[in-house]
Amino acid sequence: MGLVVTAAVENLPRFDAGAFFTQWGIAPLPLVATVWATGLYVLGVVVLRRRGDSWPVGRSIAWGVGMLAFYVATSSGLAAYDTVLLSVHMVQHMVLSMVVPLSLALGAPVTLALRTLPGSPRRWLLALLHSRLAKVLGFPPLAFGLYVLSPWALYFSGWYDASLRSTYVHEMMHVHLVVVGALFFWPIVGVDPLPGRVAHPFRVLLTVMTLPFHAFLGVTIMGQKTLLGGDWYPALHDGPMGAWLPDPYDDQKLAGGILWGAGDLVGVVFFVVLFVQWVRSSMKEAEREDRRLDRLEARARAAREQPQE
Repeated sequence: MGLVVTAAVENLPRFDAGAFFTQWGIAPLPLVATVWATGLYVLGVVVLRRRGDSWPVGRSIAWGVGMLAFYVATSSGLAAYDTVLLSVHMVQHMVLSMVVPLSLALGAPVTLALRTLPGSPRRWLLALLHSRLAKVLGFPPLAFGLYVLSPWALYFSGWYDASLRSTYVHEMMHVHLVVVGALFFWPIVGVDPLPGRVAHPFRVLLTVMTLPFHAFLGVTIMGQKTLLGGDWYPALHDGPMGAWLPDPYDDQKLAGGILWGAGDLVGVVFFVVLFVQWVRSSMKEAEREDRRLDRLEARARAAREQPQE
């Protein structure tokens, strides 16, 4: 499998903005996933609109951004060079593990499905949401542990090296990044009725706790004296791309810096989204409390005005 991957990248031109736009490919799994996920979401929105119900435009935009980010990360120049430059792979990693899950969670696909599915499929989905498996996977400490520890397992075990030499492992790594990111983001910022949802203060705490882990991992990668991927990147220098490829150690330092900086940047965006949701939730709760007090006051007024017999 290593020869297959090498043959696919050995004649790539220098990576730049032009290569990002010109080195697109058609990867079957990402293409099928993007088409089906986008098509089903659009179908759900159309069904709602036809029966006179509304669906927030912002949710549709968030879903579209998430699917576009997924397709770009797995089919554009990022995908073409993700086994050539560790720095490019790291950009792809951050998009798949943070941008895509965050956007898809804000799209509320589970809520859309519950509002549009017919009887039996809707009951199956509700049964899944209330199952023991969903409760375990949605347990916030477990999702947090998977989210912050899996990158360490990826880069400091044989997993990453295997992903460079096996197309199957490489694709499964992409799936893993999205799934683990979804398990973490969905109960925290998503609006879907999922198990594992906790109060907003605890959500903010989990968000804040993720930032040091990305920074520490990035700094650790920058300071590594050995290369991630073993001899994979040095071997590429012996081929036609050797004339333009950067020093593997310099590229690894850049990759660590990208992980550090991008993790903090997306984490701040994540925090802002969560804070806005917290404020809106508090405002809605205040409105509900005002309505409750108004009802109590109206009942008390009616009782006082009722004529005594």
